[in-house]
Amino acid sequence: MAAGPVPKDAVAIDGPAGAGKSTVARLLARRLGWTYVDSGAMYRAVTLKAVRAGVDLEDVDAVVEVARAARVEPAEVTGSERTLLDGEDVSDEIRRPELTRLVRKVAGAGPARKVLVDKQRRLAEGRPVVMEGRDIGTVVLPDARVKFFLDASLEERARRRARDLRRAGVEVALDALRAELASRDRSDRGRKVGPLALAEDAEVVDTTDMALEEVVDLLASKTREILDGRTPGRRGEV
Repeated sequence: MAAGPVPKDAVAIDGPAGAGKSTVARLLARRLGWTYVDSGAMYRAVTLKAVRAGVDLEDVDAVVEVARAARVEPAEVTGSERTLLDGEDVSDEIRRPELTRLVRKVAGAGPARKVLVDKQRRLAEGRPVVMEGRDIGTVVLPDARVKFFLDASLEERARRRARDLRRAGVEVALDALRAELASRDRSDRGRKVGPLALAEDAEVVDTTDMALEEVVDLLASKTREILDGRTPGRRGEV
């Protein structure tokens, strides 16, 4: 579907792990011709840099220094959106399950999170972006005119995560993934800094029984309506 001109702005997409945020945001950005920013990839990349350097993830000051020094950038390589860490493509490495289990230590560290939130905001300066994460609409880009909160049942999110890992050559038991996602939900919602939360003016989209293309079509249509001034941004169930 061809994309017409749209005003410069930001689309903020939040939601729990496995709800389809990354894939949907990436495809929506392509549809709109905007820049896609995966905020979670920034936390993963900083975690990877810290692990490689042998940094104790419980040492907040050390993690902050790693976050400040890390150069994490979105990039497009042969038509695919990738994540660069200090110029190195780490897109696959940062998705490994063993790293995923460590990311919450960085994401939950207030001072380190502040550094990365500042970097995320700079990425959105001067260009339209579709940014996804846990606190984009509430903390990172609270003034974004378009906000969505994607959700899905725990069972469906576990199936999606298992499918993604399988494509990357990693086999993980569904029960283990289900338990890991439930634990991550509790951690994301309960952390003191940048918790997963529904922005007051975000629209909730339950993707459990929706095909990927349906979700992208819906979000693209609503984004254009809001930015064209036909529909005000507001909270509601879709």
